[in-house]
Amino acid sequence: MAEHPDNYEDVTIYGLDDDVEKELLLAQNECTFIWSNKEGWPVGVIMSYVFVNGSFWLTASSQRARISAVRRDPRVCVVVTSTGSKMARNKTVTYKGECVLYDDQATKDWFYPALSAAVMGNSDPVRRDTFTKFLDSPRRVILEVKPTQRIGYDGGKMGKATSEWMAANADPKKED
Repeated sequence: MAEHPDNYEDVTIYGLDDDVEKELLLAQNECTFIWSNKEGWPVGVIMSYVFVNGSFWLTASSQRARISAVRRDPRVCVVVTSTGSKMARNKTVTYKGECVLYDDQATKDWFYPALSAAVMGNSDPVRRDTFTKFLDSPRRVILEVKPTQRIGYDGGKMGKATSEWMAANADPKKED
């Protein structure tokens, strides 16, 4: 058993392992996408994504404030948690990165079906195809977030370490 700290001041010792991170990115299809507005304030929304070749791929209509913000400053942040997925709770990873915008047909041709499959899963193929069709609107752009730094956290590790510490340091007088 690893030594447990006296407090939770530094939780970096509970990092997310690479294999668990990969599982999380594939199990989840929603993230929090964060950018800076004109005044420099951070703003975020929940967005659907696919993770392909080390990048997050998302989409929005070009009239959305986040698109003009990304054009002004491509530095963004993406946060993914295990909440709502089939994975154990309390797993999260945050990435800061550079965002690139695309509106070319070749990107749309592969991305829209990939996002539909991620969001719709094994649902009726007609529903997936309809979702794909609805995505293909005139002002829609595709965002690629290329991560430059990550912060991973595994709350399961912290919970396990705390339980082990508590069991090893239980006061036998209190068990009566």
